[in-house]
Amino acid sequence: MNASASTARSDYPFAKELITNTRGQVSKVILGYRHYRQLLELVEDAGLDRAMRTVAQEKPLTRRQALQALDEP
Repeated sequence: MNASASTARSDYPFAKELITNTRGQVSKVILGYRHYRQLLELVEDAGLDRAMRTVAQEKPLTRRQALQALDEP
């Protein structure tokens, strides 16, 4: 890791390693598995939240209506 990457290290608190390109810019970040799983869960939660907000104003379907909608081409 070169000097410019080590100063950027504080920008990546969960990184185990930073891989830099020939100009010394961070090009890859290596995370431990636990931190990777936490990050993945946060991304999934954000996507679920966005999807829930998108349909929040829609009228819920009954079970029968939902099953019929699934059968429609």
